[in-house]
Amino acid sequence: MSLTETTYWVVGASFALYILIAIRSRAGTTQEFYVAGKGIHPVANGMATAADWMSAASFISMAGLIGLSYNGYGGSVFLMGWTGGYVILAMLIAPYLRKYGKFTVPEFIGDRYYSDAARVVAVICLIICSVTYVIGQMKGIGVAFSRFLETDYETGLFSGMFIVFFYAVLGGMKGITYTQIAQFCVLIFAYTVPAIFISLQLTGQPIPQLGLGSTLADGSYLLQKLDQTLLDLGFQEYTTSVRGSTLNMAAFTASLMIGTAGLPHVIIRFFTVPTVRAARASAGWALLFIAVLYTTAPAVAAMARLNIMQTLAPEPGQHLAIEERPAWFKNWEQTGLLGIDDKNGDGLIQYSADPETNELVKLDNDILVLANPEIANLPNWVIALVAAGGLAAALSTAAGLLLAISSAISHDLLKRTLMPDISERQELMASRLAMAVAVLGAGYLGLNPPGFAAGTVALAFGLAAASLFPALLLGIFSKRVTREGAILGMLSGIGVTLAYVFQHKGIMFIPGTGFLGDWPPNWFFGIEPNAFGVVGALVNFTVSLFVSRLTAPPPESVRQLVEEIRIPVSPRSI
Repeated sequence: MSLTETTYWVVGASFALYILIAIRSRAGTTQEFYVAGKGIHPVANGMATAADWMSAASFISMAGLIGLSYNGYGGSVFLMGWTGGYVILAMLIAPYLRKYGKFTVPEFIGDRYYSDAARVVAVICLIICSVTYVIGQMKGIGVAFSRFLETDYETGLFSGMFIVFFYAVLGGMKGITYTQIAQFCVLIFAYTVPAIFISLQLTGQPIPQLGLGSTLADGSYLLQKLDQTLLDLGFQEYTTSVRGSTLNMAAFTASLMIGTAGLPHVIIRFFTVPTVRAARASAGWALLFIAVLYTTAPAVAAMARLNIMQTLAPEPGQHLAIEERPAWFKNWEQTGLLGIDDKNGDGLIQYSADPETNELVKLDNDILVLANPEIANLPNWVIALVAAGGLAAALSTAAGLLLAISSAISHDLLKRTLMPDISERQELMASRLAMAVAVLGAGYLGLNPPGFAAGTVALAFGLAAASLFPALLLGIFSKRVTREGAILGMLSGIGVTLAYVFQHKGIMFIPGTGFLGDWPPNWFFGIEPNAFGVVGALVNFTVSLFVSRLTAPPPESVRQLVEEIRIPVSPRSI
């Protein structure tokens, strides 16, 4: 079979599996829709959480960010930040929110800070974070479909929207959980199989993590060869280069870590297990499952980068003739993610770090993972598997994000604030309607992504770090923080973060006034916008604690709530 036919069969089979699971896991109550009845086994929840977490950014983009944008060592911020955040989540957030025992993050914030206003602010912050994140997932769906199924971007996006709509609206958290377990199996298999093949080709080592430190056929170490090849082309060394300053690297890592612990679609996964002990256990299992992909990603990044460069420049001083470029190169040119410009008219592709002479004018990060099997001439079924894995990663995270958005709207805004007298059946109907609207909204943003949000998944982590994480942490561990402090803290944290991002993108510049427009990029100690979330979090903590000292302390019932959350009342809940 051709590659297109094989891909249709593999992707079609995975989609049929997701739909079958959704039909068998239909939610009949609000508890099943929001938290899957609180009966998910820790191992199963760990797999579902891993799939929820490993989005298109992890599957498609992370290796590209490590291999291209951050040139190796600088990309370690993603590995340390996105995995280290789970340690914070497992130790400081998930068990206590599970002990609280409700449905959503805004519900906890509203009750802990004894204020509907705090709940509404939390909903707004949740929607901003989740919408920013979901744009990347919808774009990933469209890109994967358009390349591997040879459809246009819009058709691919609408197909993905239909699948998400079906199993998310029908099954809610219950359907999403069991679907995400299947999606985890698909995506982790799709990520590791090509990596094993390519590691064997280059180093003879079947374990990619070990292949990264192994020798090539000529006796040189893979990373040594990669460093020298980059230096020959004028780039920095792969193993030592950093992105910006050391402070920027530290800020970026911290922002991703605390953002991970504050992302609502991840947190609500721990509401689905029966006990606090199970919440801790599922966090551990999730970290183990995530580590399989995250320890493989550096090997994928390095091997793919070396393969691409050796295709373009087989030996120092040699260049690939334009007419001799391989089939994979021509295929990706058609997507617009890869482009060349013969600037000197010699018929060769000269690839270098100098923008004046570099003729590879477009090399998108996403190519590294998706094109890697084609570059290595792997079988069609492996290439098709990568397509299915990328779609599984994007669909699983998109479903989790859309559920977090719809739950916040239907449960926190309607049931808990605006319409407290609606029945459970009406709330379930409102939840499904909110989910449908969220799917349509996500599809619209996928078709018309805002310029400042496209490709900045890390920004969602910064926004969660600046807004929700401090409110959750202080709500659990401080009895003195008041509703006024929490509300002003969340608003100030997300406000300064958004202002910094918008200023950097030029959105807040007013011609003729110089308002923010004259400030240099990364003006705050060299910290880039995607790393600014930790600064927003510090602002949030400072404002929350300062204002709380100036206002009346929380009522005794709230302080008792904090005490009950922090100290389990029975051995069965430990």
